[in-house]
Amino acid sequence: MKHIICSAQTCLDCKDPLCKKGCPVNTAIGDMIRLFLGGDIREAGEMLFDNNPLSIVCSLVCPHEKHCEGHCILNEKGTPVNIGGIENYISTYYIEHREFGKSELNGRKLAIIGSGPAGLSLAMIMALKGYGVTIYEAFDSIGGVLRFGIPDFRLDKCILDMFEEKLVKVGVKIRKNCMIGKTITIDDMFRDGFDAVFIGTGVWRPKTLGIKGESLGNVHFAIDYLKTPKAYDLGRKVVVVGAGNVAMDVARTAIRTGAQEVSIMHRGGEESIPAERIELEHAKIDGVKLDLNTAPLEFMENGVKYTTTNLEENTKGFVEADSILIAISQTARDLIVRNTAGLNLAEDGLLESDDDGRTTREGVFASGDVVTGARTVVEAVAFSKRVAVAIDEYIATFPPSK
Repeated sequence: MKHIICSAQTCLDCKDPLCKKGCPVNTAIGDMIRLFLGGDIREAGEMLFDNNPLSIVCSLVCPHEKHCEGHCILNEKGTPVNIGGIENYISTYYIEHREFGKSELNGRKLAIIGSGPAGLSLAMIMALKGYGVTIYEAFDSIGGVLRFGIPDFRLDKCILDMFEEKLVKVGVKIRKNCMIGKTITIDDMFRDGFDAVFIGTGVWRPKTLGIKGESLGNVHFAIDYLKTPKAYDLGRKVVVVGAGNVAMDVARTAIRTGAQEVSIMHRGGEESIPAERIELEHAKIDGVKLDLNTAPLEFMENGVKYTTTNLEENTKGFVEADSILIAISQTARDLIVRNTAGLNLAEDGLLESDDDGRTTREGVFASGDVVTGARTVVEAVAFSKRVAVAIDEYIATFPPSK
């Protein structure tokens, strides 16, 4: 607590705060800190929650050095305000103490497919407006990428359980273990009286390299591994192919679940690594090694054949590995699109929509990674806030269904 207060006291309370401009949801950071230091923590928490229902999550997992803290003017002198830490303290206090209750229903029903950050934020926003909201989740627990794509050491899943309790208290119905597009379709939802449908299913289909050995038993896709890492016996030595944020999460998780040697294979130099700098530094601190300017040619049961990429005459080699984890990004599944007339995929395989989440089928909206590809949690929330406005405008054009 002491270090949070001390950091808050360093805030210059800028008249034109760059930190707010750097935040995708324009959090009023100066107001937050002023209220916090003035003893009005509940008011500060309410302001944060009203602006971003997932403030408690974003304060932990978002790349603050890229957004708010990265824009803090104190960076010019050395150390920015610890905005994430302050926000997390306030948000945790607020959500634990606020009494959530059901709003008066407005007679409108909204179906939300997927309970990742896009779906969860929209569910809370619309339920508090009086919508009858039902979430459909393919897994047995809510959270989507927050639960199954972010390691426990970065996000305590008790936070998601608490958020689920709050959703239920405001009247949201949650139907788990229900994969939409198979037995139940979007057409069924409109038939059953939903005024609008939202798709926030994320990106769960891993991209492949298409090289020999990709189907072997010691080769795994990162996005699948992160769902249940304790179910895997990776052995002593692990090679991670890819160098994005997911690759860093996978590598650090592998170390925490028993692997003795973990290396990241990246075809470029360190300056070209796409992961956030802080994520790369955390991986290094955890003991992850970098195998740079190297690209895989073939996966084998005892390792990886590779070629170097930084020489005029590439050289080939071999690195031993008990397991190989492929982390080269992922895209959206097409199950819903294949079973829903009027929905289209863009050329990149993601769901087509406009900037406010309107898809190519009337009454169906979408946001989050299923539209944009993998982005930060706060960017998904910002998108869903625009979708909430678009749904309001759309539903206002016709009378309630009977």
